[in-house]
Amino acid sequence: MEAARPAYPRSEGFAERHWYRLSPVSLLLFPASLVFRLLVAVRRFLYRVGVLQSVRLPVPVIVVGNLTVGGTGKTPLVLWLAEVLRRRGKHPGIVSRGFGGSSTGLRPVEPGDDARRVGDEPLLLVERSDCPVWIGADRALAARALLAANPQCDVVLCDDGLQHYGLARDFEIAVEDGRGLGNGLLLPAGPLREPAKRTVDATVVNDDKPRHGTFPMRLKPTGFFRVGSNGAPVSQSELAGKRLHAVAGIGNPERFFEVLSGMGLRFAAHPFPDHHPFASSDLDFPGCDLVLMTEKDAVKCRRFGRHDLVVMRVEAELDPALAELIVERIHGRASA
Repeated sequence: MEAARPAYPRSEGFAERHWYRLSPVSLLLFPASLVFRLLVAVRRFLYRVGVLQSVRLPVPVIVVGNLTVGGTGKTPLVLWLAEVLRRRGKHPGIVSRGFGGSSTGLRPVEPGDDARRVGDEPLLLVERSDCPVWIGADRALAARALLAANPQCDVVLCDDGLQHYGLARDFEIAVEDGRGLGNGLLLPAGPLREPAKRTVDATVVNDDKPRHGTFPMRLKPTGFFRVGSNGAPVSQSELAGKRLHAVAGIGNPERFFEVLSGMGLRFAAHPFPDHHPFASSDLDFPGCDLVLMTEKDAVKCRRFGRHDLVVMRVEAELDPALAELIVERIHGRASA
């Protein structure tokens, strides 16, 4: 018998009200989006004619990003890419901005680092990928530092760097989720960082119903684990009958809640802004036995030393044809 899908309160922030539909506010902001479009076009033109320079690394560069503001599933995709490249004999390194962290300079990210310093996504990447990870606002400088410290790296994965033209790239991947490109308008009237017609080498859609010509991605839950130093597994049966609360400080919290709901779990949902700097008090819910959270949130909460926090791990599943396409494209660009 199929478990009943529990209802939970769905939040609707500014993006859902105005960026993923045409509203009076988005129409009012349309003139400002035209100015933003012009600035984007001028910047691309300056790189195209060489006034602004792109740095070409001695190894292939694969950039993962999105045309829209907010999270769409880039981090699981980068982890998938790192794994498939390693299986093919490559030695990938990863660069990221380190958004949400206090560190402003170039630095490597180490397992066990403080997410408040290095950012939640870079910390998750280094702990899950077993690849060297460097952060820095200038991706080209971060990549050079990574290669200097790790000469065995023969390919660089750039997380969230689609608009960072200062780093030349050999393959571009744009990631979307079920929300698509919203109302199709650029910031601030819509969610687009660049025009929708911007071409990339591959588009990955984190949704059950991808568009024709794209690569579908599914985030498959691989288990529940205690948040903390021991990381003990928690079976789904242990969650049954518990008073559950779920938190998500990601770009699209509803995606996490829908996965939990689809597993037949009953919970109270608490969406937070993307990259929210959690405090322990944020997780003090009345009538609560366990708090469920994403991996990106868990790396920020394990320092609390609490025993009621449980993380759901996921792995990306994609068509192997994407890996073949990437390997074919970067073939021959060996490290210098």
